[in-house]
Amino acid sequence: MTPQRPPTAQQFVLDELRRAITTGRIRPGDPIRQDVLARELGVSRVPLREALKTLQGEGLVSYRAHRGYAVEELSLDDLREVYRIREILEEEAVRRAAARLTADDLKALERAEDEVERAAGAGDVLLMAAANRAFHMALYELAGMPRLVRLIRTLWDSTDAYRSIYYGEPVNRDRVIDEHRAALEALREGAVDEAVRILSTHRAHAVAALESLIATSA
Repeated sequence: MTPQRPPTAQQFVLDELRRAITTGRIRPGDPIRQDVLARELGVSRVPLREALKTLQGEGLVSYRAHRGYAVEELSLDDLREVYRIREILEEEAVRRAAARLTADDLKALERAEDEVERAAGAGDVLLMAAANRAFHMALYELAGMPRLVRLIRTLWDSTDAYRSIYYGEPVNRDRVIDEHRAALEALREGAVDEAVRILSTHRAHAVAALESLIATSA
């Protein structure tokens, strides 16, 4: 069955651009050539410009006068700042979520992790990135603090262009699964400090890999 387009041209373009960025087809620093993309996607420049403005607000693309749009590049300092802020906010979210966690919540998190593992097993980087994000956000949303979760989502948005590169390596996909399973086990046992520690290590592994990538491309 042929997938149906989203209800609007702007949403269609937004989804396709986000897919191209998160899969690494358009990489950090690459210019976004609107005329080429408009022809490729079969749309006018209007929905393309609106989609680019949305992605600019998310921190995925940047605009420079006389140069146009490009996929956002992070410096090492940018990356470290984003992940440090994430560490602070996500620890709070995990601790609050753990205090409210029910058996049904744990089952939902386990199902979300199953999706991560299916995507990893298939080697589908885009699907794994989406499933991984869904797993983490499902946990943070259990904190019952929607403003906090919105801030965390914004920080995740700013590094989406790099995430596919991390998941592109099988060793990283395996590590992600092991760390998710360990965090779930800690939460299941009520070992909140251990869950926080595991998830902190989880972020640190991603930071180390992305630092190496950014340093190499600088």
